[in-house]
Amino acid sequence: MAEAAVRYLRSVRTAAPEPVEVLPPPELRCVGADERAPLDPREFRRVLGNFATGVAIVTAPPATAGEPPAGFACQSFTSLSLDPPLVAFMVGRASTTWPRIARAGVFCVNVLGSGQGELCRAFAVSGADKFAGVAHDAAPVSGSPRLTGAVAWIDCAIHAVHTGGDHLIVVGRVNALGAADTDGPGGPLLFHRGRFARLADEP
Repeated sequence: MAEAAVRYLRSVRTAAPEPVEVLPPPELRCVGADERAPLDPREFRRVLGNFATGVAIVTAPPATAGEPPAGFACQSFTSLSLDPPLVAFMVGRASTTWPRIARAGVFCVNVLGSGQGELCRAFAVSGADKFAGVAHDAAPVSGSPRLTGAVAWIDCAIHAVHTGGDHLIVVGRVNALGAADTDGPGGPLLFHRGRFARLADEP
């Protein structure tokens, strides 16, 4: 199913994509009881929470007329490849925002600054009008919302989708990107041990 999703996405990938049908949910192989590690999910979260991550908001333009843009808070974002330029993020298979991003075929990763914790919380809520009162413009290639105040933005087209347990691994091909003035005040927003954090040397 993941390979079929890749072929599908490549067939519709353009600089200004036409609306496409939502991708079907990937089929996952059943995991037998003897394959499950004896891990407590709470302990898994606690231990992995010691790995500090950046925080981003992934946005996408409306896939159909009259539909609002899509966006969700994401801490599972990473660079993947330099040649070609690829990035990746992970999204839960039960996400209601992901199908809208899949239909758009494009997305923009907005890397948040240390003072944007409340913005992150707003985009972590399901069902709300996440863009109400949020300043943004259009990313240059995809037209995805580019949020004002983000320390960096990466404008992408969906390149591939892979299954990963209860999440999907979404690979994006980078078409444009930019960063705020690195000499200015303010650093990135971090997430560590279940709460927001900032760099120790940040004023």
